[in-house]
Amino acid sequence: MDFSGPDSIDKAIEAGLDLDGTPIPSEMLSLYREVMAKENDRKRSGVKKSMRNRIVRTGSKHFNKETLNTKLINAGWDGLRTNEIDFFFS
Repeated sequence: MDFSGPDSIDKAIEAGLDLDGTPIPSEMLSLYREVMAKENDRKRSGVKKSMRNRIVRTGSKHFNKETLNTKLINAGWDGLRTNEIDFFFS
C-alpha cells in the first residue's frame, strides 16, 4: 500500500497500519477514533483560521521562523505569534 502524500497518515490509520506496514494496536485505533469522532462534532471557527493553523504547524517543520513569518505576512495573515514561536521553534 502506498502511504505517500498529504493524506498518507489518514490512509494508514484507515488501514490500521503504521507507515512501515506494522499493525497499529487496536487500543490505539479505538482511542484515536473516539477522539476524532468528538472532533468531528466540534463547530469550526473559520476556514482561513484553520488554514493558518495548519500552515504554522506544518510550515514550522519546513521553514525557519523568519521565513515562515515572512510568508504568512506576504500571504495576508498575521505573522507568527509569541506562543507559536515558543512552541514550534524553541
